[in-house]
Amino acid sequence: MRQDDRAPFHRALHRARLSAYAAGEYVGQESFMTAGEIRGLAAQAGIGPGVGVLDLCCGTAGPGRLLTRELGCAYLGVDASASAVAVARDLAGDLPCHFAVAHVPPLPSGPFDVVLLLETMLAFEDKDALIREIFPALRPGGRFAFTLEEGPPLTAAERAAMPDADTVWLTPLDELTASLERAGLTVTWQEDHSRAHRATAQALTSAFAEHAEEIAAQIGRRALDELLAAHRLWIRWLDEGRVRKLALVATRT
Repeated sequence: MRQDDRAPFHRALHRARLSAYAAGEYVGQESFMTAGEIRGLAAQAGIGPGVGVLDLCCGTAGPGRLLTRELGCAYLGVDASASAVAVARDLAGDLPCHFAVAHVPPLPSGPFDVVLLLETMLAFEDKDALIREIFPALRPGGRFAFTLEEGPPLTAAERAAMPDADTVWLTPLDELTASLERAGLTVTWQEDHSRAHRATAQALTSAFAEHAEEIAAQIGRRALDELLAAHRLWIRWLDEGRVRKLALVATRT
């Protein structure tokens, strides 16, 4: 199965994900965030009717569909995976969502009122290069709303244990804040979701294990084993305080 082929993963994991979240909290997200956390971050970022939102690394765009449906924003989701974008377009149906297949950076030409980056900051090794693109993409007073996997970089042993470690680049909060400030962005809101995301990671791990045969039949045993291994590492790191999960809003000054 091609790494880019996201449709089988979406289908294979849907039932398990739905069972792992409390009622109403699963909206198609591919992360530890709940619907309530997505709404909370959107409120802090000032997302509402007519607000222009650029959603980077949108994946299958569960959060984007939620925000477009409930808040009436003008939404553009961007992802490097053509397969993920195809799933997102299909699931959006008649919602006024727009999507593009593109690698980030660079960013689409704006300006936008809000740039979103949910649960994928860790995938960027060079965060400075990404953040330098955020400032010109925002209107004056625009907001960068994102989540951060906060902590020291992985050790060699940790990288060896983590599947797809080339997409896991942790960053200390002070370094990320300094990078934002150099780009002209000031953190105006921050919330720690570490405990909640530890609980969500555990619930997802249990659900994936419960539905293991069904999932393995669609994506293969190796992919399932790597998925479980990664989730168990996140659980341990969140338990130990090795990693914190933060939600932040930074404003273009």
